[in-house]
Amino acid sequence: DHRNVYVAVAEVGAASPKRGAGGLAAIDLKTGAIRWNKPAPQSTCAAAESGCTQPQAQAVTVMPGVVFSGSVDGHLRAFSTIDGYPVWDFDTARDFQTVNGKDARGSALDHGGPTIVGGIVYVNSGHADGKDRPGNVLLAFSVDGK
Repeated sequence: DHRNVYVAVAEVGAASPKRGAGGLAAIDLKTGAIRWNKPAPQSTCAAAESGCTQPQAQAVTVMPGVVFSGSVDGHLRAFSTIDGYPVWDFDTARDFQTVNGKDARGSALDHGGPTIVGGIVYVNSGHADGKDRPGNVLLAFSVDGK
């Protein structure tokens, strides 16, 4: 935005469901000072679930007042640009019925960030070739649910 650059940090190699890794930071564009720095939210994965950790590995996307950040455990979250407080959380690591009637599964969010067009947030969840947590679904979110 016009004041900050927002950076998600993954530290994937250091992550486990029990130990936090990474997070999200807002850095002042003019001074380089860190305005806020929040650790990655606690993972909701079961400890035995392979490949499921909380690092925010996906590229972030910003719109006025909100920064979207996806994590390896499949959560797409929206954080306030003012203080980094989480304002929305959606677990994409689950089964979905698609518009064409085919079953699909979401999973890790760690490639290209969400795209926002015409007030709709689009995000790809999962990997078609994922070894630990396969999945591949394109999701669309809007304020009015259409």
